Amino acid sequence: MSGAAPWPVELRLRRAARRLEIDFDDGSRFSIPAARLRALTPSAAERGHGGGDGPVPGDFNGVALLGIQPVGAYAVRLVFDDGHDSGFYTWARLHRIGREAAADAA
Repeated sequence: MSGAAPWPVELRLRRAARRLEIDFDDGSRFSIPAARLRALTPSAAERGHGGGDGPVPGDFNGVALLGIQPVGAYAVRLVFDDGHDSGFYTWARLHRIGREAAADAA
């Protein structure tokens, strides 16, 4: 798999824990808090259509994930209990968010 981006092999929504767990084919496994995912939404509506990669301003500590919806073969749409559901989280983005969450927890 030279040069290929990591591909997800399993996603698990842990509603009570407010986390998304994801395993990738490169052996990496992440448990990402819903609050982090919500703050790092790729949604153009939340980012003012200008992109950006930093967190969206706001306090998302109490937010929970309600669902995961596939978007083609390249991403998922995450549904949050605050009504947000417009960001497409690509596999590469989820892998990066997971790596950063793991590094912050270490």
